[in-house]
Amino acid sequence: MNVPNILTLLRIALIPVFIVFLMTGHSYTAAAVFVVASFTDMLDGQIARKYNLVTNFGKLMDPLADKLLVVSALVCLTQLGEIPGWMVIVILAREFTITGLRSVAASDGVVIAAGFSGKLKTVSQMVAIVCLLLRDWPFSYLGLPVRVDHILLWIALALTIYSGAEYIVQNRRLFSMK
Repeated sequence: MNVPNILTLLRIALIPVFIVFLMTGHSYTAAAVFVVASFTDMLDGQIARKYNLVTNFGKLMDPLADKLLVVSALVCLTQLGEIPGWMVIVILAREFTITGLRSVAASDGVVIAAGFSGKLKTVSQMVAIVCLLLRDWPFSYLGLPVRVDHILLWIALALTIYSGAEYIVQNRRLFSMK
């Protein structure tokens, strides 16, 4: 097990810690745990590429760890009444679809690594979630007529839909009937 894969597993291990803090009313501490977990995503990829430690385990588990972290946050934020459930359903639908696509590809011996739009989607979701966890801080002090965290969530939703469509179009051959 190499360092990038350990960081991926650490991200997964931090999810229950994050959930406990968030659901017990410690949203700022939850935000800190979420930021640390999100940082491991960036760090594991950099280390893997720099030291040629890219593995099939990492290609499959890294995106899964990201999905688990983001989906856990979104479901908890929905339960807390911070975001609408329909947005989470759209995001979940994309995640299940792409995970299914990756499973089909893996059964044919093909690994679909995360593309740029998928990485951008993940970053936008993570940034929006952190702002939601911080209850729009520091933007709430600017007296804006809209909440920046909600704008960021809409941007993340748009990127989620776009990246899902892009993955499907780029890998449409996997949907062909044999």
